[in-house]
Amino acid sequence: MTWNSYRHRGETLRRVIASADLRRDGRLPMDLEGVAEAFGSELDLLGALQLRWHTRLAGRIERELVEDPMDLERAVIAAWRATADELPGVRAIVDQHREHPLDEEMAAAMTRAEVKERAFLAVMAGRASASDAGAARVGARLEAAARADWRPQPVRLQPERPTLLHRLRAALAA
Repeated sequence: MTWNSYRHRGETLRRVIASADLRRDGRLPMDLEGVAEAFGSELDLLGALQLRWHTRLAGRIERELVEDPMDLERAVIAAWRATADELPGVRAIVDQHREHPLDEEMAAAMTRAEVKERAFLAVMAGRASASDAGAARVGARLEAAARADWRPQPVRLQPERPTLLHRLRAALAA
């Protein structure tokens, strides 16, 4: 992958996430310009969105643990909720395709991703080790606890004023 195609793919992914966050219908936005060229298939796009979710979740867990390193379970649950608030469209797409995969290949990929994410949650909460066969079950309970009181925030129709950090990122990207 060339630098230009990598950058184009990143820009396309950002547009996909923005669209998904507005729509929140759980559908992969393959209809957006450039998506088919950048990702090729629904499974590739879903994999990129799953990776974005996991990366954001892992970073959020780390931040929560810095703030309160003694209550690991609370940190994991708070991080899951905060990540779901940041990426509600991605969360809707991942949930939709976990429940209703488009084909067997997607079903297998989503099952693997779900097991790994749940095991990760359990490990980060200090409730299991990475080699523990029951880690995914423990992580499923943590995910259920995070979902119990979580409700997606309403869609903001007007974008917020860009912060200095957003303007600096945009300038560096250009």
